[in-house]
Amino acid sequence: MVKKNILVIAAHPDDEVLGCGGTIIKYSQKYNVFSVIVGEGCTSRINKKKNISKDLKLLKQHANKAAKIMGVKKTFFLSLPDNKLDTLPLLEIIQKIESIINKVKPEIIYTHHHGDLNIDHQIINKAVLTATRPSNKHIVKSVRTFEILSSSEWNFQNSNKKIFKPNLFIDITDELEKKIESFLCYKTEVKSFPHPRSKEGIKHLARLRGTTAGMKAAECFYILRSIEE
Repeated sequence: MVKKNILVIAAHPDDEVLGCGGTIIKYSQKYNVFSVIVGEGCTSRINKKKNISKDLKLLKQHANKAAKIMGVKKTFFLSLPDNKLDTLPLLEIIQKIESIINKVKPEIIYTHHHGDLNIDHQIINKAVLTATRPSNKHIVKSVRTFEILSSSEWNFQNSNKKIFKPNLFIDITDELEKKIESFLCYKTEVKSFPHPRSKEGIKHLARLRGTTAGMKAAECFYILRSIEE
């Protein structure tokens, strides 16, 4: 039986792990999993400009190492400017994402939630929605948005319409430790607890989401569209 494809579309290196790393690990045997990292994830940090080329290379190495642990078949790097996607024509981003969707032909897409605090996450959500419109050559059957620690929950002051409200829970009890191992590949991104982007922060969120649905650990998603045949 031919494996179906999953595509994860993330704004920055490490978002793919934080958002759905456990799900990637869980389904990497059942599906062919591919990922897209749209932004380079580095140049917005003023204090790092002196070593920018070195930092960019290092982040890509970290991303490839994490992908290998999770079982990702291939990662596409678009290397668009970090935290400046709103300065680019939206059409340009849509067309780049469309091109990869047409290559991969995914059954399921995981991407950012529209209510995240980070502007790049918001732009990616808009671009993916347009790129997966049913009039396209390839119809994606399920589009799911994930939460990102230090972005989704930090937008708590926004209107209720934009707050992340999950309606799909995936059990990652057996995958949680490997998810954390994957995140720790991003040595420049790991923070100390109680920062959300710490190994403890990841574990606490997974436990919280798990207890919500009667599991020991879970990742949760908001389903934007689901097509059944």
